[in-house]
Amino acid sequence: MSISIFPTLIHYAPLGTTKLIKELKKEAYQIRDYDKEGQKWCKTNYPGGYTSYQTLSSLHTFSSTFETLEKSIRKAVKSFSKKLQYDMRDKEFFMTDCWVNIMPKSVTHPMHLHPLSTISGTYYVSTPKGTSSITFEDPRLPFYMAQPPRPFRYSITPKAGNLVLFESWLRHEVAANQAKEDRISISFNYHWR
Repeated sequence: MSISIFPTLIHYAPLGTTKLIKELKKEAYQIRDYDKEGQKWCKTNYPGGYTSYQTLSSLHTFSSTFETLEKSIRKAVKSFSKKLQYDMRDKEFFMTDCWVNIMPKSVTHPMHLHPLSTISGTYYVSTPKGTSSITFEDPRLPFYMAQPPRPFRYSITPKAGNLVLFESWLRHEVAANQAKEDRISISFNYHWR
């Protein structure tokens, strides 16, 4: 008999409507064009791409479109937290930040995690043919000893309108976008109180 202990769970499922996706795509470009400070930061720190993480990272608090998205994500986070077996009696999750990512061809997002949050995720707005995957790293990697070779990464090729959720400590990356068109996503973090 084999027993699975301490599994690493990832939620990946459709969320939202075609109308919401169109509105988010339109607003993503409006935010990028408006955010001159963010564009300047990205030239140095995110070459070729745009992220509002450093400048406009609370989009759910001032855009009704992003607020609508947050309400749907919150329900998915609540369901996901039950599968993670979190004890949430008298507690609730809340979105701490939410930002836009626009990745033209060849733009990458290196391996990272999301400190000071509990559940993180991404909602995919535009995933043209050839778009890059999100890749997760086995969290046990630093503890492997005398291990025969085996896969230590897992990739999901995203689809527009889908949501991915994961625990914030799980390291992940996005390889160079191979699509001719922009890969657009909205990333976010949740914490609890």
